[in-house]
This record gives sequence, C-alpha cells and structure tokens, in this order.
Amino acid sequence: MQYDVFVIGAGMAGAAVAKKCAKAGLKTAISDFRSYGGTCALRGCDPKKVLIDGASLQEQVQRHLGKGLSGEVKIDWGELMAFKDTFTDPVPENMEKGFEKAGIDTYHVPVSFLNESTLQVGQEEITAEKIVVVSGARPKELDMPGAVHAITSDDFFNLSQLPKHITFLGGGYISFEFAHLVARAGASVTIIEHGPRPLKHFEQDMVDELVRVSKEAGIDIRLNCQAKRITQHGSGYEVSLEGEAGRGTLVTGLVVSAIGRVPEVGQLNLEKGNVVHGRKGIEVNGYLQSTSNHRVYAAGDVADTQGLPLTPVAVYEGHFLATNIIKGNSKKVNYPEIPTVVFTIPSLASVGLTESQAQEQGLNYQVNTHDATQWFNGRRHRANAYFYKLLVSKTDGSILGAHLVGPLAEETINIYALAMKAGMKARDLKSFLFSYPTMASDVSYMT
Repeated sequence: MQYDVFVIGAGMAGAAVAKKCAKAGLKTAISDFRSYGGTCALRGCDPKKVLIDGASLQEQVQRHLGKGLSGEVKIDWGELMAFKDTFTDPVPENMEKGFEKAGIDTYHVPVSFLNESTLQVGQEEITAEKIVVVSGARPKELDMPGAVHAITSDDFFNLSQLPKHITFLGGGYISFEFAHLVARAGASVTIIEHGPRPLKHFEQDMVDELVRVSKEAGIDIRLNCQAKRITQHGSGYEVSLEGEAGRGTLVTGLVVSAIGRVPEVGQLNLEKGNVVHGRKGIEVNGYLQSTSNHRVYAAGDVADTQGLPLTPVAVYEGHFLATNIIKGNSKKVNYPEIPTVVFTIPSLASVGLTESQAQEQGLNYQVNTHDATQWFNGRRHRANAYFYKLLVSKTDGSILGAHLVGPLAEETINIYALAMKAGMKARDLKSFLFSYPTMASDVSYMT
C-alpha cells in the first residue's frame, strides 16, 4: 500500500493534519496503537477539567456556607468519574467516523520505520511520500526500586476508588492539579518534589501564593525531598524518603508518578528512518520538517520546537505542517504569546515573560502587583488567594508578561494573551470599558 501522507498519532494534532491533507486531495492514512483521541481528549486536558470543575464547585459551596448557603456538599468519586466518562468514552468512535467521512484510511496498530520512506504498520509494509509523526508524549518512567508499584497520570483517570492517602511524585502541574482535586474529595495528599521550588517555570511570587493555599487545603508539600524506594505495605505502600530533613518513610494508599513527560518515540525505530531526535523530540527545521529526512514532518510534544507542550500549540503547529506538505515548504511557524494554566483551586495562569526572564534579557520594565482578595470580585468569590503581577515595558508601554492566581484566572489570562498578540499597550487595556462586574473588568485596575 502507498500513501501520499501517513500520519502517526491520532490525537488533536494528527486529526488536524490528516483532515487538511485529505481535503486537499492527498491520499491519507492515520494510525494509533492507542484509542483515537490522544492525550488531551482521553487522559489529559478535557477529563481533567471535568473533574476539577466538580471539585471547584464543591469548594465554592464550602466557602459560601453561612453567606446565604447551607447544607453539605460532598464529592461522590464514583459519580464524578462516571460523568467524566461521558466525555471521554464517545471520542474514539466519533473520531474514527470523522476520519472515514473525510476519506482517510484508519489503522489501529503500532507503526515503526523500516527505512526513510517505508513503515511497518502492524503486519503490513506501507510506503508514503510524506510521513507525519504526531505521537505526542508519554509519562516519564520512574527509575527507582519498587517503581512498579506507582501508577502514572494516565492511570489516574481510571481510578475507580479513592484511597485515604495519595502521594504524588513530582512538583509540576499534574501533581498540583490532581492533589487539589483529591484533597477536595476527602483524601489526604502529599507532594514530593526533589528541588527547592515546585512549578519552577511559573512566576514564583504567584507559585508562593498557590503553595500557601495548597497547604491550607491540607496538601503536604515536601521540597528538597526525594523518593528512593517504594515497597508494599499491607494494602498500601511505604515510600522511603531522603531530603534536607533527613531520611524517613511515608505510608500511603497510592503512589502517582508525575515526574514529567517525554516524547513518544520509543517504538518508532527512528534510526531506521534516518530521523534524528534528542531528549526533546524529533529535530525539525522552521517548516516542522525533519532535519535529516525530508519526507518526515513532526509537530506537538514529539517535536523539538519552541512551542510549549500544550494541545493548542500542537494543533497550531499541525496546521502549519499540513500547509507545508500541501503547498511545499512555504510557511514557517511563528509562535504567538501562549497562555498556560495550572488548573488548581484557585488556578494559576501565565503568559509572556516572568520577572526573572525579563531581568536576564536586560529589559527596562515596571511591575504592577497587588493582593486583590479584598477587591469586589475577590470578596464575592470568597477568594483565599487573588494576586496578580504584570510586567510592562518602560520603553514602549507594551505588556511583557502577566501572571495571575485566583478565581477564574484561566479565563482572565486570555485577555492579556490577546492584547499581547494584537500589540496593544498597557494603557489600551487600562482605558478599555469592560462589562462589569466581571473578572475581566479587574484587568483595567491591574494594568
């Protein structure tokens, strides 16, 4: 069998590429060894937000008890997970129907390179003029004695029962999001982070606020601490720890490894396809084409690009990639300011430069920062944290970075991202007449 385009990976980016190429008249096929839908739709962004929304609503009710609300609201873990399944279960079949309707051949088998233009697709050998790798990322393997006892973030989404205590290894966004979720559902939680700071890629002033409210929610955060071994302990586990406080053990009902994600390239035999890759993924040029095999293109988490490992970025890159396949290499990726969010309760959101990055670049800037918990919106939400930090250029008044922690920060940050992409100045936002009283209306006071 021969195709014009063969896409490896049936997530959001793979779907965007395959459908765009098929619409242009190219004979296109797609394969994934896992269910169609990819990380975001099945074991990432979408189901996570459904679960977090339930916990956030429960938190809001608790904060408003005695302020017009009464009674008790508890999370029923089984029901919440079943509701989540109503979003994820239909995805694979719906995606396959969409591919078939678009005239795209579908495969459900692992794929590996035999040479630069030939693939082993299950039991078949298939050649393709262009091969697109959008296989995403997978949880990084835990390397320690007893690692087999830990589950990954992927496994967490199939957790039918909630243990009394859960330990998360790693101080990144996955640990914090899940920790906030299960803490509201009644579990005791410990986060183990080997470094001195969690969420190190975010503005640290905002992270400090998130750490504070996390501890208030009962989450035990242990920094400068490493898990060295996991052993079976009755119906649960014992985690051996080593850190600045010395050595110790932690008894827990479940260990979740959330130490990061790595490009999903292990089974592809990229060497046989002459596809150069490194720790960050497949090496590509500005057109998202492999630097070593001109037939191969890559996008998303599996590609070594400047884009953040986020689904919207993968889809964005996918559209550029498809255009370059259809029309020839004519469109280099130009990355806009990309907002990113930690969906905790409350959420942490960021776009643009952190202050440390602005300092490293030697920029001339001013900082607008304040505790907004006593502002109207902070008070009506009964917010236990509502902080912002805005970096504004003293040279031209442009917005260099915006960082928020507080109610609906995941929505407000988009105002700043849009303004930065449009080249608006801080004064433009300050003078804008937002609808009131909305969270967005606070932007004019923050700026």
